[in-house]
Amino acid sequence: MDHIRIAGAQLNLTVGDLETNTSRIIETIAWAEGESAQVVVFPELSIPGYPPEDLVLRDGFVTANLDALQEIADHVGDIVVVVGFVDRADEADEEPDDAISRKVANAAAILHQGKIVGRYHKVLLPNYGVFDENRYFVRGGAPADLHEMFGLKVGVSVCEDIWIADGPPAQQAAAGAELLININASPYDFGKAAGREQMLIGRTRAAGVPLVYVNLVGGQDELVFDGGSIVVDGDGTLLHRSPQFVEDRFVVDVPLDSPAAGPPARLTPPMGQLEELYSALTLGLGDYVRKNGFEHVVVSLSGGIDSALTAALAVDALGPEHVWGISLPSRFSSAGSVDDSKDLADRLGIRFDVIPMDDVFQAHLKALDPVFSGTEFGVAEENLQARIRGALIMAVSNKFGGMVVATGNKSEMAVGYATLYGDMAGGYAVLKDVFKMQVYALSRWRNTRSDVIPQSIVDKAPSAELRPDQKDSDSLPEYPILDAILERYVEEDRSIGSIVAEGYDEAVVRRIGGLVDRNEYKRRQSAPGVKISVKAFGRDRRLPITSKYRGG
Repeated sequence: MDHIRIAGAQLNLTVGDLETNTSRIIETIAWAEGESAQVVVFPELSIPGYPPEDLVLRDGFVTANLDALQEIADHVGDIVVVVGFVDRADEADEEPDDAISRKVANAAAILHQGKIVGRYHKVLLPNYGVFDENRYFVRGGAPADLHEMFGLKVGVSVCEDIWIADGPPAQQAAAGAELLININASPYDFGKAAGREQMLIGRTRAAGVPLVYVNLVGGQDELVFDGGSIVVDGDGTLLHRSPQFVEDRFVVDVPLDSPAAGPPARLTPPMGQLEELYSALTLGLGDYVRKNGFEHVVVSLSGGIDSALTAALAVDALGPEHVWGISLPSRFSSAGSVDDSKDLADRLGIRFDVIPMDDVFQAHLKALDPVFSGTEFGVAEENLQARIRGALIMAVSNKFGGMVVATGNKSEMAVGYATLYGDMAGGYAVLKDVFKMQVYALSRWRNTRSDVIPQSIVDKAPSAELRPDQKDSDSLPEYPILDAILERYVEEDRSIGSIVAEGYDEAVVRRIGGLVDRNEYKRRQSAPGVKISVKAFGRDRRLPITSKYRGG
């Protein structure tokens, strides 16, 4: 035959929801059969969801996932199905070299005619950044094994296996594979999609064999999977590109004997940079809320740019009927804080309420007077206001069930310009990995779609409004400078000296580096948030809380 018809299923699945994941896989197999597909391909660890983390240490979970695999196989007829699951290790796998014996493999199953006709165990286990697969899985021991599908020799592999030039897919091609299938759960970070696609095209050209690459889509805790599944001809011609951040089911006739003739099946145009970032944040927030069983969210609206963008993201993720904005003014709040917040809420179409908190603040000061008497108003009183706001917004959450979305950004979290149990309170921090200047850029981009964030909010100087005439610049360098230093110190792990060598003021760099180091304890207590950078706080950047090292 001169081609094979392959379906891909870029699905948004949920970790641990074996029943729903199984049902969706079975339904998609029926769809693929209706499209006359000969093969249908699902993402990495589709059945248990990705990443299952310590769930795979529970034997009952592994057994339930294997039972689900058999249930799926029972629904497979003439079509061939490639699906990700957790398998028990076998004799062919490499023995773990540590004291704790890992007993499972990150696997792909090949299903046909009601049977499991083949298995593949992932060989290259990533153990960097957000990945921790050496903790859980044994390495597969047969990377060059091929599977027959309709008379074709097919090489099946899992995610990381294809990222290394001489990895299993290259070995499979050298062993005579006529088609390569790579199943994935490749998490998003900014700019990764374009580089990943070029890498895959390069691998395909080197192998001279067509490639079907199917990626997961959806949010899982801090991670977001962007999809972007592709099919590439043996000469490197792109035959199909799925959209990012949405589910996609596709069918492609993959040529086998000669390069593709005619136009590709479908090439979704790549997103622009800001659209990509905004889409990742929207999907991450929406899936976190939905998958954890919440129906709506609560956002504390300060009249500032961070809370405005947070509210816009929440509306785009969940719909305006599921977002509640609350203003909590004190004596230091400007009139514009409430007015701008109401304007924002009206534009977004969300519920809006005002809960004045100054009386509560005064009651706290009165209670503290016996011990605060004779001291000057300072940081303790400023943070007290933030904590009162945190208590009130969490009370609304407890009373009505909506999850609080924290509004702090990465610049603030980096230097500790945030109050524990105050503005850091919340179930999810959607801007946790977004620098302040990115907040402005994303807000302006969002307004090109519809004018939802008032220009007065975009234009005003950032302020916590916890003392008279307060501005962020009173405590921090201007944000363009701060963000540039933080990008180098936090995301690139650059030394103080190397940053200063670029022309930044040494005293400023040392001060910012010290603030970052000293505030690790705050970040450990912060809500999870969407990872969009190469080094997000939490899953990526792991530094000790207690450390005397200040060498940069």
